[in-house]
Amino acid sequence: MALGFGLMVEIVPSILSADFARLAEEIAGVEKAGVRMLHLDVMDGRFVPNITIGPPVVACIRKATRLKLDVHLMIVEPERYIDAFVEAGADLVSVHQETCPHLERTLRQIQGRGAKAGVVLNPATPLCLLEHVLEAADYVLLMSVNPGFGGQKFIPQVLGKIRALHEKRHELGLDLPIEVDGGVNQDNLAEIVRAGANWIVAGSSVFHSRDAAATVAQMRRIATAATAVRV
Repeated sequence: MALGFGLMVEIVPSILSADFARLAEEIAGVEKAGVRMLHLDVMDGRFVPNITIGPPVVACIRKATRLKLDVHLMIVEPERYIDAFVEAGADLVSVHQETCPHLERTLRQIQGRGAKAGVVLNPATPLCLLEHVLEAADYVLLMSVNPGFGGQKFIPQVLGKIRALHEKRHELGLDLPIEVDGGVNQDNLAEIVRAGANWIVAGSSVFHSRDAAATVAQMRRIATAATAVRV
């Protein structure tokens, strides 16, 4: 499945911060701003201290939009649920290194179902643990907050991690998008993009603003300007 995004900078609204009573309307609002992906956080109350959505909600969202659905599994034993989420409409599925003892196998399982496979690292998990699976993954998601809740502050030490992964993919010659999730807003977006991030997950900064579409457009302008001066 070709997404056609590659290493372009994408603003990816996270529905964790949306108003679920008006979810279809909230999604339609960011669609008007030209986004191409939605980020869906799945939490189980075990790996992270919160519970969110499951395959039935993903299936409902799939009916409401043609946007690509980027499903982030913050759950233990994700391999047990991958089929259900892909069947519900997930286009991309990411799993945490911290929950996958057989990580390469899990990534191949996702790809075998026709979805793009991402691997996620918590802020304190070192990049070296991905050394032998980077060529198996379709993208890497770096958490820039400790997962479990929206509205947290960006952890600045993650910038160095983004730079290191950007250098590593260049060294290996990989077209491996770097996704960043947590605490991203208009004030720190440029620095995150300059560090090498491609897919920018934004929840509270988008859905808690007065005009989500206008906020997405503003973030896209900031990100586009920042790509010219990456460091």
